[in-house]
Amino acid sequence: MQYIKLNLHYLGESKKHRIFRAKNKWEKSLEKITNKPVYSEEYDEIGKIREIFGPVNLPFVSMKISPKKAFNPNDTFYVKMK
Repeated sequence: MQYIKLNLHYLGESKKHRIFRAKNKWEKSLEKITNKPVYSEEYDEIGKIREIFGPVNLPFVSMKISPKKAFNPNDTFYVKMK
């Protein structure tokens, strides 16, 4: 398994999720990250990817942050891929 860096820009929050947008060209292989845990720069699990939606090349990413987890929207985030 390896950690994949997510190049995301923070847009804001909805009622339950934080919304991000891909900063540059999105790789189609990243569509498999829905419901995968998200890790901070220190590789602490902070939440999960809930949904990927919008334009194929620059999609929006909805992330649910775990309660009581420190969250800095300017951090770099990672997911584990097989």
